[in-house]
Amino acid sequence: MRINRIILIPLLLAIAACSKSADPIKVAKIDKNEYEPQKWAANYPAEYELWEKTKEPTPAGKSFYKKGWDTDGKVYDKLSEFPYMALLFKGWGFGIEYNEPRGHYHMLEDVLEVDPSRRKAGGACLTCKTPYAQQLQQEHGRDYFSKAFDEVHSWIPKNHQKMGVACISCHNGEDASLRLLNDFTLGKALHSIGFDQNKASHQDMRSLVCAQCHVTYVVKKDKDMKSMDVFFPWKNSKYGNIAIEDIIKTIKSDPANLEWTQAVTGFKLGFIRHPEFELFSNQSTHWKAGLSCADCHMPYVRYGSYKVSDHRVVSPLKNSLRACIQCHAQGEDWLRDRIKFTQDRTISLLMRSGYAAAAAAKIFEKLNIAASQGKKIDSALYQKAREYYEQAFYRVVFIGAENSVGFHNPQETMRVLADAAVYASKSEALLRQAAQKAGIELPEKIDLELEKYLSSRGEKKLNFDRSAEFKDPFKTQESF
Repeated sequence: MRINRIILIPLLLAIAACSKSADPIKVAKIDKNEYEPQKWAANYPAEYELWEKTKEPTPAGKSFYKKGWDTDGKVYDKLSEFPYMALLFKGWGFGIEYNEPRGHYHMLEDVLEVDPSRRKAGGACLTCKTPYAQQLQQEHGRDYFSKAFDEVHSWIPKNHQKMGVACISCHNGEDASLRLLNDFTLGKALHSIGFDQNKASHQDMRSLVCAQCHVTYVVKKDKDMKSMDVFFPWKNSKYGNIAIEDIIKTIKSDPANLEWTQAVTGFKLGFIRHPEFELFSNQSTHWKAGLSCADCHMPYVRYGSYKVSDHRVVSPLKNSLRACIQCHAQGEDWLRDRIKFTQDRTISLLMRSGYAAAAAAKIFEKLNIAASQGKKIDSALYQKAREYYEQAFYRVVFIGAENSVGFHNPQETMRVLADAAVYASKSEALLRQAAQKAGIELPEKIDLELEKYLSSRGEKKLNFDRSAEFKDPFKTQESF
């Protein structure tokens, strides 16, 4: 037995040494605040090569709903895919042009190319689109938020004025350790919920670097509707439980958080943008299992003698579910079926709650017109209906803007959309009571006039492909 141990221990050590991933050879010194990605390429060629692939379209036909920047060459216009959005967002930029995004490489280019109405918030629009945001905010203070977008954009070095997320966005140049660059947004948000980022684990950081951008945010306005701050509406929440109820409560707590006026209702409202981190981290199955964003969207790939995280950063669906198969032995076909099962039900309930909210909005429009013509509308019923409507609106926008079609947290998605449908129904019921009391006759089925909202966006917008208009998998759109 003693001889066997003497032989076995060196053998195991030799096997471990041979199987250990080799570290890349560092050939250049990189400053911890180096913005130029090509300078990182000398030490991290694999990561750089994969990051560069985010400029390329993804394979067509892989994703059921989030086609985005695919090799089929089509632009996927969300307002055509979800026509109720054109009605609900009428009154500001999202109601004019709202497209599925391209890869991370193009994130700043997409802002430069979108309809100018989407950049009216000024420099604040750059917060999640350029790694220079933190530096610009530190150097220029409030001017960073309030100055015109083109002026603030001109402050970025010319060679980087189209550069989106880069190495520095997530890493320290000296050792490539993960770090949070945007302290003026995510740093403040984490502090507001009592989370000490200095105590964050490595696994926490593999999600938090994504949470610098894949979150919702509020552009706070002054009395002249000039932008004066950007913050994440996480007040009253906690790490691992940032709920839609608290987000809505925070938005509604201050008139300065109301960024635009909805044309159909005349209401000043806030908005919710791409809240992937909030939905995923809110006690989802994968979050509770200890997974991070990177585990699913940046699975390890072999590069020569060592492995690296896939910096192309795409949906697992567009990557042959390579990340999923590491944990789920059922195989790609079974996994695709389960994903489609979840996303079909998300789309169905999103369509139902979205059209229900749109119907309530159109009734508000009718009552507002009637009031302007001398009809007396019951104020208590109207205000209660408005509260229910806004609760429905924010929930519909929350799931509609979140980019996993419910998969990041299926249970929470169904809960949020079910509540949205109920709130919209309650709002319509109260509005019909108010209409009856005022002697206003309403049809059983409200005409949403969707084609009017779709066609009023301008000639440029009508050139987008509309062949991919979504249908409720369990109910035809025409029956709403």
